Amino acid sequence: MTDGYVIKADAITKVYQMGQIEVHALRGIDLRIAAGEIVSIMGPSGSGKSTLMNIVGCLDRPTAGSYYLEGEQVADMSDDQLAAIRNRKVGFVFQSFNLLGRQSALNNVELPMRYAGVNSGRRKRAIEALESVGLGDRIDHRPNELSGGQQQRVAIARALVNNPAIILADEPTGNLDTKSGEEIMKILLGLNEDFGTTLIFVTHDPEIASMTERIIHLRDGLVEQDRQSERVANQ
Repeated sequence: MTDGYVIKADAITKVYQMGQIEVHALRGIDLRIAAGEIVSIMGPSGSGKSTLMNIVGCLDRPTAGSYYLEGEQVADMSDDQLAAIRNRKVGFVFQSFNLLGRQSALNNVELPMRYAGVNSGRRKRAIEALESVGLGDRIDHRPNELSGGQQQRVAIARALVNNPAIILADEPTGNLDTKSGEEIMKILLGLNEDFGTTLIFVTHDPEIASMTERIIHLRDGLVEQDRQSERVANQ
């Protein structure tokens, strides 16, 4: 780990070429996130949230700048190297769940371990992950046999099964009713409380942001504001 930070990014830029036009999605982002922090990233459409999420989650690499994830410099890695570090160090929870529809909950949760080449104890770990999110009795159900809240629980179990350095949650309650959304947030925040998991939420929802410790606002590809949340300020 670099200087105690699980995420350390300096002067991150991202430029997309759209025909003859260059689109500057990120214009020099500096970011520090310590292990065990709960952070939300907010900003209007076009602010660079999704681009930053893709770089932090090792789904993409920056045009320029340095990015260290748990002390590993990942900005210049190949696609195969990015895929490997992403599988080991990042758990994803998406608004749309991103589950394989023809596979059981158990098989969906086993996927990251399959990609990582884990064979010994894989089924046991997947069952334990599903039990930890309250779905021990749904391991053989397919996504279309589960409610939205239950599908998101499967996604959380899949995200945590490889014990990642960070869980990156992109609008994790966006497709859920209020009660299910509250349950999902309780599970995610519980991972931080119980295991010290670093949580990063990309969200438009001020209610979700208020549950985190720190709020980073982006605008026009730059950090406009980086502040403690009211939750921390009022402690």
